[in-house]
Amino acid sequence: MVRPRAFDEEKALQAAMELFWEKGYEATSLSDLTAKMGIQRPSLYSAYGDKKELFEAALRKYNQFHSSYLRARLQSGTSVKEAFRSLFEGIIAEGYGEGPNRGCFCLNAMVELAPHDAKFEVLTREHQMYLTVIFQETLERGIRAGELRSDVNAKRVAQTLVVAMIGLTVFLKSRPDRAFAENSAATILDLLQ
Repeated sequence: MVRPRAFDEEKALQAAMELFWEKGYEATSLSDLTAKMGIQRPSLYSAYGDKKELFEAALRKYNQFHSSYLRARLQSGTSVKEAFRSLFEGIIAEGYGEGPNRGCFCLNAMVELAPHDAKFEVLTREHQMYLTVIFQETLERGIRAGELRSDVNAKRVAQTLVVAMIGLTVFLKSRPDRAFAENSAATILDLLQ
């Protein structure tokens, strides 16, 4: 008979995700993980496999949360242009917030692991493609509503907005002059004219 787990797997996975997000894959030790998750190594191995499998589970959890969050944020406004403006302004505000600028967990994984690990290359690329679909659906809603021109290529603009969002998020890690970031975001959003 399989013994039930003596800990909350979702809470432990959330704790691991937070730690990986803060420190990155390489800088996070198994001791860091077990301490943060409140479990022993045998429990970690039993529930999640090794460190890399735990990181993958944490990244998948984040990607699901992130895509749901962005979809809800872009669907919440009546104006597509306003929804994208609010999204980019929120990214900038977060970049200049009080705490450390962790950026996007998926982008951090893309920079740290994707160039050297095919699995993480695929996982991060899939997330980018999924975000592109969300952005494209939002743009198509704006075209149908007459808010955006009928000749806007929703797929190409969505791809460009995803690349711009990724670039802006990485750019903000160095805390550049805020006006530089704001002017860049405003120019990016000119695509929605």
